[in-house]
Amino acid sequence: MLKYLSMAGERILVVEDEKKISDIIKSYLERDGFTVTVAGTGEEALHRIKDGFDLIILDLMLPDIEGESICSSLREFSDIPLIMLTAKSSEDDRIKGLGLGADDYVVKPFSPRELVARVKAQLRRTKRDEKKILSFNGGLLKIDTLSMTVRKAGTPLPLTATEFRILLLLAEKPQIVFSRLQIVNAVQGYDFEGYDRVIDAHIKNIRHKIEDNPQKPVFLKTVYGAGYKFIGTPD
Repeated sequence: MLKYLSMAGERILVVEDEKKISDIIKSYLERDGFTVTVAGTGEEALHRIKDGFDLIILDLMLPDIEGESICSSLREFSDIPLIMLTAKSSEDDRIKGLGLGADDYVVKPFSPRELVARVKAQLRRTKRDEKKILSFNGGLLKIDTLSMTVRKAGTPLPLTATEFRILLLLAEKPQIVFSRLQIVNAVQGYDFEGYDRVIDAHIKNIRHKIEDNPQKPVFLKTVYGAGYKFIGTPD
């Protein structure tokens, strides 16, 4: 999902008290298709953050609240990409900023074009990371491929390692029918006698964990005479 040739509508919050600078940043970002909101104080920024943004550009030297404090507060509840923008140029300042949870650190004076490029790079990285979490049916079911965890409506589900591999195999290719032999070869790496009953048992267990009504599944469907397919709708 690399749509960043046009960057259509990604929402950016610019926290900067110097209007001349915020106007320049806003102009360059909007030229590349971003939707930009400017906050001139830390208090306003903390209020607006709740509106939901794709990335924040944060000046550290604000008139009311230190940018470092805003960054620390933000990291307590969000992992939104954050670029610090500041006149603090020492190595210690950079290390401190990145240690607080900033994803990038840009020193004033800066090139607006370079700043836009850094924004795009952070958003590309974020989108790649998002692909590691598969989400279906409006976020009802989420599969984290890195931690090998599955959540339904935010609640962790106790899938075994084999059950997870089977579910992931099917969910990565929605609507594609997998035979029992294909499933066992993919998750176990070899064929063995009685694999059809083993896969059926695993599917039954998975259904009891992820479906509201296993008799009327909305995620795992049996294709009689052929195998199984994942029918959840990708977000």
